[in-house]
Amino acid sequence: MILSGGAGTRLRPITHTSAKQLVPVANKPILFYGLEALRQAGILDIGIIVGDTEEEIREAVGDGSTWDVRITYIRQEAPLGLAHAVLTAEDFLADTPFVMYLGDNLIKEGIAAFVEEFRRKDVDALILLAHVEEPQRFGVAELDGTRIVRLVEKPKDPPSDLALVGAYMFRPSILKACKAISPSWRDELEITDAIQHLIDHDHHVEAHIIAGWWKDTGHLEDLLEANRIVLENIEPRCDGSIDELSRVDGRVILEEGAEVVRSTLRGPSIIGKGTRIVDSYIGPFTSIYYGVTVEGSELEHSIVMENSIIKDIPGRIEDSLIGKNVEIIRSMALPKTFRFVLGDNSMVGLM
Repeated sequence: MILSGGAGTRLRPITHTSAKQLVPVANKPILFYGLEALRQAGILDIGIIVGDTEEEIREAVGDGSTWDVRITYIRQEAPLGLAHAVLTAEDFLADTPFVMYLGDNLIKEGIAAFVEEFRRKDVDALILLAHVEEPQRFGVAELDGTRIVRLVEKPKDPPSDLALVGAYMFRPSILKACKAISPSWRDELEITDAIQHLIDHDHHVEAHIIAGWWKDTGHLEDLLEANRIVLENIEPRCDGSIDELSRVDGRVILEEGAEVVRSTLRGPSIIGKGTRIVDSYIGPFTSIYYGVTVEGSELEHSIVMENSIIKDIPGRIEDSLIGKNVEIIRSMALPKTFRFVLGDNSMVGLM
């Protein structure tokens, strides 16, 4: 079960019009990494919890045949918590063990070892944990060996540095626990409360600690960091065209139909299908999606979504997320003024 129903308030204004799970990291929607991870773990039946962005998710994912899986879409009436999502999917789960995966998470090592460990063990829940530098920001687990004895949400004095990552394995006993708890102060049914209910009623809940990195991409800085980490492992490829006046340094992917004219590309970076780069500089850790035009401009450590235009910008654009169909252009009209059309929760930095 993949959760893709959240509103993505921390990535607004992008998520006013797009599902946060479909924001591209290294030119692949975040949700697709989760689908690949589940398929690699041998899971073929996947239910996707959807909300207001259901149609967009359906259009992107389809019936799951791209990944050789079967997709069932499950509508959650409102984002009322992860435990509420479990109850919403009760008919789909059908009294079977299942993995719950948050659709905006990226886990480098995947979850195949996590799922295999659960299959071997006689436990009611296996919770994925990772060591973090700021455990105060997360739900934190207190362990006795590999057994979880207590969960604390964003503690001031953390009992450990082990945070809940966003992937869980459950047996059907979690359904009873989700029905037994009450809404939190956020008026949501919290999965941490349901897991604690299992622990308090002598069910066996264990931890699986991952060795690699993971990212919750709900914040801009984490999204850019995930993009950087994924790009670090790309293999260079050129399926587009680069003219003789252009220069490519390092590992760069140029997808089909992309065109580079009188420009410099420095990797790791990726340029999407049908994108045109003219008289520009594209620096490391930049992902430019399909159908984009960049002309007379410089970008670095940024994500540009599809069909956007960036033209004749005098300064370098860095650490930025630029949405779909955006135009950033330098106007030559007089008088010389700044002219903006910005949606709610937009942010612009001027030099």
